[in-house]
Amino acid sequence: MKIDSVDSKVIGAAHYVRLITDTGLVGYGQSGVWAYPEAVHAVVERFADYLVGRDPRLIEHHWHHLYRMGPFRGAILTAAVSAIDIALWDIAGKRLQAPIYELLGGPTRTKLRLHLLLTGGPIEDTLAHATKAVKDGFTAVKFDPIPRDCQDLSLASLVQESVARTAAMRDVVGTDVDIILELHRKLTPLQAKPLMEALTPFRPLFIEDPIQIDNLSAQAGMATSSSGPVGVGERLHTIWEFNDILRLGGPQYVRPDLGTAGGISHVKKIAAVAEAHSSTLVTHNCLGPILTAAAAHVDASIPNFLVQEYSPFDDDLASSPGVRTHFRREGGWLHLSEEPGLGVDVDWDNIPSVDFVGRTLHEIPLRDDGSVSFAV
Repeated sequence: MKIDSVDSKVIGAAHYVRLITDTGLVGYGQSGVWAYPEAVHAVVERFADYLVGRDPRLIEHHWHHLYRMGPFRGAILTAAVSAIDIALWDIAGKRLQAPIYELLGGPTRTKLRLHLLLTGGPIEDTLAHATKAVKDGFTAVKFDPIPRDCQDLSLASLVQESVARTAAMRDVVGTDVDIILELHRKLTPLQAKPLMEALTPFRPLFIEDPIQIDNLSAQAGMATSSSGPVGVGERLHTIWEFNDILRLGGPQYVRPDLGTAGGISHVKKIAAVAEAHSSTLVTHNCLGPILTAAAAHVDASIPNFLVQEYSPFDDDLASSPGVRTHFRREGGWLHLSEEPGLGVDVDWDNIPSVDFVGRTLHEIPLRDDGSVSFAV
């Protein structure tokens, strides 16, 4: 069996790949760098020079070949590798007539707990969305408690307003539902520490990404200095980065994205690195059914899984004719697909376009003095 063609295309802010073999088997994948999908597409087109004519069964070999073809690293490269890797696993499962999680060692659970990614906007809308989520059966929700225009707030106002939003959320969902606080890398370490101390009494499942990703030791320091759990990693790309941040910061929730951290092959390894540090995998996921399915196969096959991020885009796209998933959501749980491969049927010519960005990319918040804010 050989790869006959490598197709790659950008639809809105999303990037997809399709691998077609000479036996007629087709594998689908998706990358996760929603800000620069055209750049990932260009790398995949370069990868095609190597992949066409190769045996798709050599997944691990192809991963390392693609990752090390040129002396460069970063999110664009690993995103391209991720999309190819997921498509290769899709082909493997279809060839062997088994779901991918069976090829990864078999399921460790029959269903996956979900946390719903709540929509942004006015806090009243977010609270209403949370109320509906709890009624729908979700036992965990995630939201950003920091005010939208936070870049010029005093520290006292930042803490006070974020605490008020978190208190309102806790009142709405009660104590039987976990809340995850996504800080979106908006703060400096000196802002983050007092805010995290103020939010910890609300017993969040974890506080995610309080500071920018520029410095691994600074990120790890957030975990060691916090009295509550911290989650980190949606912008990290390799087992080496995750190993370093865990070694520096101790146990915490690790958040690789299947579309940027090397696909199924690599995130399975990241889960093992986390397990060795007594840490738990909570994959980052917001781009729809293909990446949700890829994450679910890893989640199903590891012992150190806690909860899977689930986006409203999943329900929206799963009902479209272009992308149909065989993973069934029932309330706040995702039941495993028993279909061979990824478990997602894709109509390549009719994948719907969804605006994942929500703004013109260069329109970012600026501080009152005109400087660039962290709140991006």
